[in-house]
Amino acid sequence: MADITAAAVKDLRERSGAGMMDCKKALTETGGDMEAAVDWLRTKGLATAAKKSGRTAAEGLIGVTVEGKKGAAVEVNSETDFVSKNEQFQDFVRTVTTLALGTGDDIAALKATAYPTGGTVEEKLTANIATIGENQALRRARTLSVNEGAVVAYVHNAAATGLGKIGVLVALEGSADVAKIEALGKQLAMHIAAASPQALTEEGLDAALVERERAIATEKAAESGKPANIIEKMVEGAVAKFRKENSLLNQLFVMDNKTKIADVVAAAAKEAGGTIALVDYVRFQLGEGIERETSDFAAEVAAASGVGPKA
Repeated sequence: MADITAAAVKDLRERSGAGMMDCKKALTETGGDMEAAVDWLRTKGLATAAKKSGRTAAEGLIGVTVEGKKGAAVEVNSETDFVSKNEQFQDFVRTVTTLALGTGDDIAALKATAYPTGGTVEEKLTANIATIGENQALRRARTLSVNEGAVVAYVHNAAATGLGKIGVLVALEGSADVAKIEALGKQLAMHIAAASPQALTEEGLDAALVERERAIATEKAAESGKPANIIEKMVEGAVAKFRKENSLLNQLFVMDNKTKIADVVAAAAKEAGGTIALVDYVRFQLGEGIERETSDFAAEVAAASGVGPKA
């Protein structure tokens, strides 16, 4: 049996991110061969990850970062909120968010990207599943960039710098002073986090979303018992209101609840003595759209004990 030194265990741990006991076992199983031990851990990680892949992962973190005139937002999920406080998990989200600046919105490309400590992003994620002990998923990524102006990032309910439950990016094109553009961007990002717009403009709203709102409005209006022509006007009014309330440029600024965002941007540009245009934004909220599992704890205990429910 090979003599496994503490230094070898430490080296393997730094390379793989695996726990100390797993590293020692890997080196023992492979006769102290470092490369073979790395492969052994990866194989173990794949097996562990496969067992956990069916579990719902709706917690985790949103990461946002900006470099130069480009920003990225990424969502990485875990099974429990506890993992979001794990330094290993936070470091992974932070690193992957930075890597997304180079891969854009393509999750497959991001997963295939080389991870700084070795292997690919996907392989590092698999290793994290094995060492942290929970299913995790790299769910989505978005990037924004401008030619002139600034991309501004904001995190609401931050767990650490650039990491939190809601992440926002705002892209502002313009010739105005960059510091003033960034100050405006921060205010707009806070508005977006709070108001949750569905699109930049009315035209950008998802047609299916609008039609769903129309169906709801039609059903409500029909209950009024009013004539058909009045019902039609009621429905169109409700849909128009929905469009305005859910398109960012038409929303009322949360800081005064009376000025449209389009007017806030125009006023800032005039004050700055240059051009400013709000061209795009990203708002990621952790777990949105993921169907979370619900469980009946009493029923689970009864099932495990073989005792059926009471009649």
